[in-house]
Amino acid sequence: MNDSPTTSHQSRWAIDPVAAARMGTDELRQNFLIEKLFVLGEARFTYSHYDRMIVGGLVPGSEKLQLEPIRPTGTGSFLERRELIAVNIGGAGSIVADGERFEVGTRDMVYLGRGLNDVSFASDDGSAPAKFYILSAPAHASYPAMLLKIDQAKRLDLGTPETCNKRSIFQFIHPEAKVRTCQLVVGLTTFAPGSVWNTMPCHIHDRRMEAYLYFDLPETARVFHMMGEPSETRHLVVANEQAILSPGWSIHSGVGTASYAFIWAMAGDNVDYTDIDAVALADLR
Repeated sequence: MNDSPTTSHQSRWAIDPVAAARMGTDELRQNFLIEKLFVLGEARFTYSHYDRMIVGGLVPGSEKLQLEPIRPTGTGSFLERRELIAVNIGGAGSIVADGERFEVGTRDMVYLGRGLNDVSFASDDGSAPAKFYILSAPAHASYPAMLLKIDQAKRLDLGTPETCNKRSIFQFIHPEAKVRTCQLVVGLTTFAPGSVWNTMPCHIHDRRMEAYLYFDLPETARVFHMMGEPSETRHLVVANEQAILSPGWSIHSGVGTASYAFIWAMAGDNVDYTDIDAVALADLR
């Protein structure tokens, strides 16, 4: 199975904390940072060996883009044994899955369950294209495809201005939601003016990996993403629309030099938000 002219993939192997602690800047970036996700007219995927999560970006221009299989899944179609969530961070677009059409605005998401075969992505206006951020994980069951608008997500307001982490968390997948998944959990976080810290105080959750996409960040700004074991942290400098793969053993936190938003997604043994191990600031090194 070879990539098509519009679809490409790369693979990332799982790295243990001892190996990560010995890495320099270039090695950390090569293993944990996804630098170029969104290219007009292309579908780009990174197949991660952390819980087999696939992170991708699809940017349809004047022509639609088909969801095509990639070699690492070893299946005839992308969703043969997987589920998928697509979050649109660009202009208005649409997704058609086995004949069912979903109109997807900015910051809306669509869940697609196992077994769907003919899936395509389109932009309403090729000059202001949709940008579909893709999260996919293996699935043991088939659940209905569904659109969830950003205003239908569960909103939690956390943090304070004094600690520069006043933020709004939008949970797309939660126990009360109509959308059911096998293992994907996805949400979006925005910040109040003047707040720039995310997920601080931080935590780890060894039973679930996590992926971060930073977006709506000015081109001249950066996010300093903190990773590593709490006792031996590292950082990655991240630009707009770049993503991070975060192993279950690693903290995942960051601070921006300007306003930004980010999408977080998890896959693993459960979908329990409270299943975390909090890390005290005094214990960080």
